[in-house]
Amino acid sequence: MTAAPLHFRDERLMLDPAGAAFWPKKRVLIVADPHFTKNQGFASRPGLPPAHDTKAAIERLNRLVRLYRPGKVVVLGQSLQETDGTTRLAKDDKGRIEAMAREAQFIWVAGDHDAASHALPGQCVVLHREGPFTFRHEPSHQLGPREIELSGHFHPKASIDTRGKRVSRPCFVADAQRLVLPAFGSHAGGVDVREPAISRLFPRGLRVFLLGQDQLFSFALEQLGRVAEVA
Repeated sequence: MTAAPLHFRDERLMLDPAGAAFWPKKRVLIVADPHFTKNQGFASRPGLPPAHDTKAAIERLNRLVRLYRPGKVVVLGQSLQETDGTTRLAKDDKGRIEAMAREAQFIWVAGDHDAASHALPGQCVVLHREGPFTFRHEPSHQLGPREIELSGHFHPKASIDTRGKRVSRPCFVADAQRLVLPAFGSHAGGVDVREPAISRLFPRGLRVFLLGQDQLFSFALEQLGRVAEVA
């Protein structure tokens, strides 16, 4: 996989096609909305994603931890889908998270349905600040003049017409002062970046980085189409 650099003033982030960001200077790995146990409480209901979504997300996170060797992992909210999520988390899944937490400090930024996140190894906080960055679950509508915000919550998606067909993919969304990360969970649905919920956060324009299998694809807002269907 080929990560793409994104610069905020003097700081550089690497955007990984797996849907994570890495801050090399401080060795911080950032993911948003992994939705651990999203399916396990509902696995018996027809028409919903299979219960292995949690295992797949944990496996992807484990690969990233081994690739980047971070000293810290910041998870931007919606870590556990239910308030009693840790009771639904399979023993081996929780064990793998605990093993990663022995290699890196985990910071769980509280988001929707995260009341039990403190039961996971690491520190649970409302927000996290480090260097010029503010790490939140949900983007703020007002940022300080020097603040750079990293957030999740919206599970952004974008659509592009290519070779006679429309392709819709999860994406990063960025401008000079903020970055919204895609959902790390595989079956998290999403919001079109052209919708006001996202676009109004970027009044001076935005750039998206669509997730590809092995690389990212960058587009300006005016190059995008409407996401045909959002799960």
